[in-house]
Amino acid sequence: MSVAFRREGDEEHLEPKFEIPIPTGPNLVTARGLALIAQRVADLEAQLVPGGDETTVKALKRDLRYWQTRQITAEVVPAASGETVEFGTTVTFRLNGKENTLQLVGDDEADPAQGLISFSAPLARALIGAEAGEFLPFGGREDAIEVVSVKVSPTE
Repeated sequence: MSVAFRREGDEEHLEPKFEIPIPTGPNLVTARGLALIAQRVADLEAQLVPGGDETTVKALKRDLRYWQTRQITAEVVPAASGETVEFGTTVTFRLNGKENTLQLVGDDEADPAQGLISFSAPLARALIGAEAGEFLPFGGREDAIEVVSVKVSPTE
């Protein structure tokens, strides 16, 4: 007998919907990052309306579970000293002759286009602990990164 005649419905052939993966390691956030997470939770809760489209409601609930988990596990990192590159600092550096400025933030706050990079990113890990004037290895090259300046990031 053909499978077409045995199938109860199309549901069994739909792609399964998985939870949004939680990044490994601690959920370090800035005060700004914690506020952004709280705002995301509030926005998602406001979008959940009784009697809404089932597919939309499922997607919203999935997103809400992720952001509520991130809110519960968030650890606000105390203000950085600014002496070395660490979470919550803004670092200006030269890589391959090009000067860049990045702020080290939490995973959910990261937005490289805005100069916000996750503390767990390979470039951030290479920079952490460095002081201004230091040269660092990166990408298999010694002295690939020159740290120009380090300062405490502004809090919002």
